[in-house]
Amino acid sequence: MMKLTLVSRFPYRARLGLAPLFGAAFLTCVGAMPAYATPDVMVGEHGTLTVPENSPLRGRLEVSVAQWSAPRDTLSVPGSIVAEPSRTVQVLAPVTGRVVSVGVTSGQHVRAGQALVKLQSGDMAQALTDETKAKAGLAQARSAMLRAQEVKQAGGAATKDVEAARAALQQAEAEEQRAQARLASLSDQTGPDGLLVLRAPMDGVVVSVSTARGVNVTDLTAPLMVVEDISEVWAVANVAETDGDDVHVGQAVAVTLPAREGIFIPGQVSAIEPDLHPDTRRMRAIVPLANPDEDLKPNMFATVAIQLKQPAGLMVPQSALLMNNDRVTVFVEVAPWVFKRRAVTISYDEGEDTQVLTGLKAGERIVTRGAVLLNDD
Repeated sequence: MMKLTLVSRFPYRARLGLAPLFGAAFLTCVGAMPAYATPDVMVGEHGTLTVPENSPLRGRLEVSVAQWSAPRDTLSVPGSIVAEPSRTVQVLAPVTGRVVSVGVTSGQHVRAGQALVKLQSGDMAQALTDETKAKAGLAQARSAMLRAQEVKQAGGAATKDVEAARAALQQAEAEEQRAQARLASLSDQTGPDGLLVLRAPMDGVVVSVSTARGVNVTDLTAPLMVVEDISEVWAVANVAETDGDDVHVGQAVAVTLPAREGIFIPGQVSAIEPDLHPDTRRMRAIVPLANPDEDLKPNMFATVAIQLKQPAGLMVPQSALLMNNDRVTVFVEVAPWVFKRRAVTISYDEGEDTQVLTGLKAGERIVTRGAVLLNDD
């Protein structure tokens, strides 16, 4: 069973019994004191301090949530999460045709090489025909070249005739190579059923699907779907042109998200686009962020705090810090109105705040006013 000891933070109360010895003057003095005549803190065996419900200390203590905040020597700008362009791929049909089946839906995760869409196309037959014609044309050009050389050797043909035959041969070779490449590209995508299969270019998630079974594909520039790999994303900071000179590649940043309260993500500026956006007149600073759990979604709002001088960190009011046996400590609320001293290490002061390096986590509740009233050591 936990042993509790009643402790008063006002030693003069124990002397109230001496009032008759000093007369009315002393009683007047005591009467001017607050009515804190009952013990106001209970000390537990494990060093916890409990402030009872009727304790006057409840009105003198202020408890606040320790939150990460950017130092005042940072530049906070609006931003957003975007997919890295090199990890976003549009799936295009290489030929016209009719969509036979769509094997995925929007939001579905896919693996590289997974079948996405099947097309029935007459272009495969056309590619076979073109390749056959190209082979025949190449054979004819080679024969013509051979005849021209033989005739010239016999003295019956001019040099220009040989050169014309050589040019025709080169053109036929190029056409045959193109036809072969075209046929090979379609053959690699053709399944055993003769249908053209479009496959996922990489591991990722299907962002959008713009086709359906039975659709006739005629525009080869229109994507049938979009696949993104968001295991790494960008936080794009929109920096005003007046602040452009203060932002540089390599600066540390901290990204916070309205949708992820209490969470900050450290990063570093990797690139700064040279041109201002024509509509916003802001420059874009790029911050790559690892996103293995895909918790960061493209187009999420963000605030990017760019470090200009001091490193970003967990800032707490200096009034929360107490010295105890050569250690800096804070009182952490471990349960409602139950506090425990904890040692912390600090870095630098920023006005009335101090950066805490270790010993405290964002989201924990600490005494920020009146902590000295709990300091009995």
